[in-house]
Amino acid sequence: MSTLLTMMLPLATMAARVGDPDMISIEGEAQGTTYHIRYFDSQNRNFKHAIDSILTDFDQCLSLYRPDSELSAFNANERHSFRSPWFYEVLVKSKEIHEATGGAFDPTIMPLSEAYGFGNKKNVDPESVNVDSLLQWVGFKQIEFNDKEVKTRPGVKLDFNGIAQGYSVDIVGGFLKSRNVDRFMVEIGGEVLCSGRKTGNAPWITGIENPLKPAALAATVALTDRAMTTAGNYHNHITRNGITYNHIIDPRTGGMEQTPLLSVTVFAKDAITADGYDTAFFVMGLEAAKTFLKNRKDIDAYLLFTNEEGRLMSFATDGIKDLIQEK
Repeated sequence: MSTLLTMMLPLATMAARVGDPDMISIEGEAQGTTYHIRYFDSQNRNFKHAIDSILTDFDQCLSLYRPDSELSAFNANERHSFRSPWFYEVLVKSKEIHEATGGAFDPTIMPLSEAYGFGNKKNVDPESVNVDSLLQWVGFKQIEFNDKEVKTRPGVKLDFNGIAQGYSVDIVGGFLKSRNVDRFMVEIGGEVLCSGRKTGNAPWITGIENPLKPAALAATVALTDRAMTTAGNYHNHITRNGITYNHIIDPRTGGMEQTPLLSVTVFAKDAITADGYDTAFFVMGLEAAKTFLKNRKDIDAYLLFTNEEGRLMSFATDGIKDLIQEK
């Protein structure tokens, strides 16, 4: 799950088109965070109950924190037969991103994140973590799966926090489209999917938080038919013995290496793709991420980092530059 950095902005009232339905707004809680959904429906239907049900079922599948979830069942037994389609689909996407990034994205990172105190185990001294011994259980190649089941060996566990929340946004967006709603913005925990346009044919507007000034914006973004997710290394951290440890762990080395990157916002056709890559780019680091992006025209990114003087700097790929308004 990416750190909640994307801000939903107040949606300005604009001149309505003749016959344009009113925008419907619903919100609630899910996955330990909040969601906000805006959409236009000629039938003026309220989908809150249905969406709450979908998100509950999604948690039942992929939540790390529910002992009765499918993911928890797998992590406890090293083998699991799928009860829903979501587990398989997130494995397929995880494998794709893992291979594309040379292992920078790896959902088998759970033994490391737990050892460092970012999982269910708390009050762990990161300096006491035996990285070498834990790396034997980290590596996506140790996961075997097909469309019926997933299995591994004892000690290997999956953590989909770096990709599942983005996928849940896509699931809700897919539900709205199945109900013939094609103008919407879905935001869950800062992960966003936009379809169509708002009233007055305007794009949807969302914001990216300034990592050096919490609750302030670094930029706003105009989106149409695109997903946007953000990961950061400054909200989610632990402090032990006066030392701060960020939650971005490199699954290839087991370390939490320092980086000038403060936040990574990724834009893609769907939120599951964006969510997986925002985590991977953080692990890869600034220069490696920029090099990677040169060869992937299907993905755009907006990176915030500090220079040697501690000043906030930004980098945007060509495909997103014209849609970003920096503050």
